[in-house]
Amino acid sequence: MPEIKPFCALKPAAHLQQQVVTRPLENYSTGEAKLIASENPCSFLHLIDPELDNPYLRGTRQELVFKKISENLESFIEHRYLVKQPQPAIYIYQVRHDELVQTGIWTLTHISDYLEGRIKKHESTVERREKLLADYLQQTGLDANPVLITYQPDALVDRLTEKYLLQNPDLDFVFEDGTAHRVWAITDIADLTTIVHSFAQMPAVYIADGHHRAASMAKMGLQKKMLNGTKHEGTELYNYFSTVYMNTQEVKVLEFNRLIRDMGGLKAEHFLEAVAQSFLMEKSAVAVKPGALHQIGMYFNGQWYTLHPKAGLYDKYNPVAVLDVSILQNFILGPILNIQDPRTDARITFEGGRTPVFTLQTRVDNGLFAIAFTLYPASVEQVIAVADAAGVMPPKSTWVEPKFLVGLLTSYFN
Repeated sequence: MPEIKPFCALKPAAHLQQQVVTRPLENYSTGEAKLIASENPCSFLHLIDPELDNPYLRGTRQELVFKKISENLESFIEHRYLVKQPQPAIYIYQVRHDELVQTGIWTLTHISDYLEGRIKKHESTVERREKLLADYLQQTGLDANPVLITYQPDALVDRLTEKYLLQNPDLDFVFEDGTAHRVWAITDIADLTTIVHSFAQMPAVYIADGHHRAASMAKMGLQKKMLNGTKHEGTELYNYFSTVYMNTQEVKVLEFNRLIRDMGGLKAEHFLEAVAQSFLMEKSAVAVKPGALHQIGMYFNGQWYTLHPKAGLYDKYNPVAVLDVSILQNFILGPILNIQDPRTDARITFEGGRTPVFTLQTRVDNGLFAIAFTLYPASVEQVIAVADAAGVMPPKSTWVEPKFLVGLLTSYFN
């Protein structure tokens, strides 16, 4: 496991690399996305959510959107904004940002590995989000944002990767946010065979980021299988989803901090007394960015605290219960602040670890929020332990990097 496959990716033309690729749509406000699309005719945003200016077009908006995307794709290929890799390839991908360099293998993975549990997961998915993305995939045939999968380091894969890193890349550019991206296409049959065989021998691989994308591709693949009936062979491109494999030493996990909008009617002194029942509370003269597991920073009423869970508070043998996000949820957010479901409660906001701690403090000082909690990031080993136990991590447990650009390497199953 898993079954991976070379593919002829659609990739940006060499002189348009910076212009074609984009961050995912949800990273932009509506105004920002419209501005980018209006100023850049070759942005991949035109293949995600195109503008529909003609009020006389017939059909539902969704039907028109998919029709417009199809037209835009034809134009992108005709104008060579996107070009097709001439030979099937597996790709080496490298991203550099904030002095961090991460390298992985970009390929296609069969959906059966996901459906039959050979790719282990640690998050639940939301059916509505799955369906929206599955509909997009089925109608457009564009799989442009890969799932990040991690695995234990493999010496053979590492040696092959190092060989190609010494060569000139096929794609090499710096995006507008300062991240540098490089891609090498592996087309040599012997090297491809080595990579495919190496991954097939791995005892386990794990989704690090992209659970909804994997679930949506699987859902779409099953729909295509049903529609094709007896013509379905199992080797069609719709049976495979775009994946980047990075070993556990390459994947970077950052924390997801919490901001609480109000006290839910609880008085300040009662809140502090309740927290002190489960945690040792140490005041801090500076902002608290935890430096170890089982330290939780709290900013409340102009004061920073470091919270240490008391002995025996949680089950240290349970891979989910031992997570700091679980400890915070189970002993403060739920029982004290009455935030029972952080996925749906409007009183809680999540901030990825790239947001500076002083920004969280400022938002509390400005009265936008009542409390800030800062966490130490979960380790890759903790994520794997949860997946191995078939557990589910609490919502927003990890901010995993890298975050991929959309449209860099696209699998097109027309």
